[in-house]
Amino acid sequence: MNTAVSVTDQTHYRIIRVMALAYAAGVVGLQLPQLAPFFQPLSPLNLAVSLLLLLVYHTDWRTSFIGFALIATAIGYGVEVVGVHTGMIFGNYAYGDGLGPKWLEVPPVIGLNWLMLAYCCGSVCDRLVIPVGVKIVLASTMMVALDYCIEPVAIRLDFWTWFGQPIPLQNYVAWWVISLILFAIWFWLPFRKNNRFAPWLLGFQAAFFLTHCLIFWLFS
Repeated sequence: MNTAVSVTDQTHYRIIRVMALAYAAGVVGLQLPQLAPFFQPLSPLNLAVSLLLLLVYHTDWRTSFIGFALIATAIGYGVEVVGVHTGMIFGNYAYGDGLGPKWLEVPPVIGLNWLMLAYCCGSVCDRLVIPVGVKIVLASTMMVALDYCIEPVAIRLDFWTWFGQPIPLQNYVAWWVISLILFAIWFWLPFRKNNRFAPWLLGFQAAFFLTHCLIFWLFS
């Protein structure tokens, strides 16, 4: 069922330019102490808008896709709740105030973040002419690579904390296993996975966190 919004080429390139500026402004605003108090509360809004745009570009709103979106959000949020309260999944960590209000000690926006990252990695890998099993493994590895870039930035921006301890290997193993489950569902369910905004959004996310990492490394 194709009930997607039609995005013209002109509108597409405008959206890309605006989002590129938004992510660049986020880097500058979060790095400058004078601006950080104004930009930090915008982080959950940025995630929500990014996901909304990704869904605007989605081309196949059949029940199977809606099911995946709900499953990915629920699994992503659920494992974080269990993880925060038990330390058994990712290790001993807690969320700060950088991602907005929390419910059960986890910001609800984190479930949307799991969906957004899974969608982007899954859509990008779906374009590759390789066996589905390899796509699942590759997409899961991409998720872990993203988390590796996100972790040091998230700690500095008060998204979450590891209480001064090194990030455990357990965290990355858990990310990979959970991602493996999500992508097995993603590639199994019958819906069109092409999304021309997904590679751009994945690039914006990667550039955003890698730039922060570089700045922290240069000036720490």
